[in-house]
This record gives sequence, structure tokens and C-alpha cells, in this order.
Amino acid sequence: MTTTPERFQITREQAEIYEERFVPALFAHWVEPMLDAVGLGAGQSVLDVACGTGVLTRHAADRVGPDGRAVGLDLNQAMLDVASRIRPDVDWRRGDVAAIPFDDDSFDVVTCQAALFFFPDVTAALREMGRVARRNGRVGVQVFSPIGEQPAYGPWVAMVARHAGQDAWRLLGTYWSQGDTDRLRLRCTEAGLWVDDVRDLERPASFPSVEAMVLTEVNSTPLADRLTPAQLDRILADSHQVLAPFEADGDLRLPLAGSILVATPR
Repeated sequence: MTTTPERFQITREQAEIYEERFVPALFAHWVEPMLDAVGLGAGQSVLDVACGTGVLTRHAADRVGPDGRAVGLDLNQAMLDVASRIRPDVDWRRGDVAAIPFDDDSFDVVTCQAALFFFPDVTAALREMGRVARRNGRVGVQVFSPIGEQPAYGPWVAMVARHAGQDAWRLLGTYWSQGDTDRLRLRCTEAGLWVDDVRDLERPASFPSVEAMVLTEVNSTPLADRLTPAQLDRILADSHQVLAPFEADGDLRLPLAGSILVATPR
């Protein structure tokens, strides 16, 4: 089943939930591998595209230090409001990856963590990232592997879609739509980028319970407003069965496969 990216604006409350629950449970595990892959160091300039609440941008700012520059760019104002609350010293900008509001050759490094699937035209987005990267710079993107390669999330998303229909599939299934690295290499070539490195990794998605995982996944997206109480109850009940192999001592630790691709402008 294919999915079409949905361009939605989340609320401030949803952005706070995203930062409080999703970031430590899932996205934080990919930050250091990403920054290591692009070789970010002191004194460099970095643009983090589709930065969300800014977990990667914040770590990037710490790496480049006072002599460097870190900018977080996102289309969603609620995400930027939360990012600014946490790190008011970082440069947060509202903007669209389809027309990044910076000049050519502006940054040593451009990153995009787990967000390519939100872009209506991925090749055009990659081209824009390459445009604002310097000729000897790096563009780094992180994607999650296809849903069929996810031993935990694959069965869980399929179960949610059975209860909640196409809305659930669009909102939860799209996260895995850019995980084919051969296709991503081709998109990079079309965008004028030379792929230097592809790293296939597995990182955990960790939650204190099945209930915490389900409510985090639901409440940090517009799916929260589209499920009836009865649907949510059925999803919670079936999630215990689907995710039972990944529970240990009350905690839930889901294996999550993904890739980090590093390219340079040609």
C-alpha cells in the first residue's frame, strides 16, 4: 500500500507531547549517529531542515560551539515555539524546504532527520538542501526502513489501520515511505548530489509501557482528533497482543531499522 504525504499543522499541545515523549523515546537515539556521519565539528555552520522541536539542532549547536552556527528550519510554528522555549539561544526559522530561505553555499552541513516523508517532492527538497550546502559540504538525511522491514512497527501499524482506516495509514504509514535506499540514491543523483556513504542502523524506540507507546503515537499527530473512544480502546487492547514480544520487565523496547545517507553537492 502506498501513502501520500500529509502536510498538517499540529497544535502547541501536540508539539509539547512530541518533545516530551517522542523525542527521548525515539528520535534522540539517532542524533549522535547522524552528526557523526556528516562529520560535524567545532566552528562549522549547520542547517537542520524540518527540525521539529529541535533535538538534532540543539546537539548540533553544542558541537559547533560559539564559533559555529546552527539553524533549525521548520514549517510548523508550534514545533518552533517549543524549540525556542527549550533553547532560546539557537536560531530558529520558519520556512519551507521547497524554498529554503538562505542563499546558495550558506552551510557546511545540511541535515534532515526522519522527515523526508513529509515532503511532497523529495527530489526537489534534496536539490534545495544541496543548493544551500557549500561545494565541499555535506547533506545528511536519516530515513526509517520500509514498513515491511520493521518487526514491531509493521504489525502494529497494520493493526491500527484495520481499526481506524485510511487516515491512520496515511498518518502512521507514511513514516516508512522513503526507506528504500536504492531509490533514495537515485533521488540524490537527480537532485545533483553525490552519495558518499550509506549507513544501515538499528536503534531502539523505548517506552515505559504499551499504553505509553500507543498514546504517544496517537496524541502527537492529528490522529488523536480522528479516532473515536471506541477505536482507541480497541487499538490499546490489540496493541498488547501485537507488541508482547517486545516487552520486558514492564518496559517496551521496539527495534527500529533505518539508514543515514550522506551526500555532497556535485
